[in-house]
Amino acid sequence: MTLPDFVGMVAGALTTLAFLPQVIKTWKTRSTRDISLTMFLSFTLGVALWLVYGLMMSAWPIILANLVTLALAGIILFLKLRHRKDESL
Repeated sequence: MTLPDFVGMVAGALTTLAFLPQVIKTWKTRSTRDISLTMFLSFTLGVALWLVYGLMMSAWPIILANLVTLALAGIILFLKLRHRKDESL
């Protein structure tokens, strides 16, 4: 593994793992009231585009980090959309 790949993997792991506490909290509480839907839709689309970019460039650190981040963000987005009506009351 090259030094740039190593740095990319560590950076990707740290930024991806930063989402884990939010996913766990959101999953347990089923509350997404304080998460902006517009921001999270934009963020998730951005992560998906980073994944496409990584695939186009065959950049494994970008691919792996954004694949996992997209999965975690997708869980939060799903819960946000699923509980949107409950939270507007």
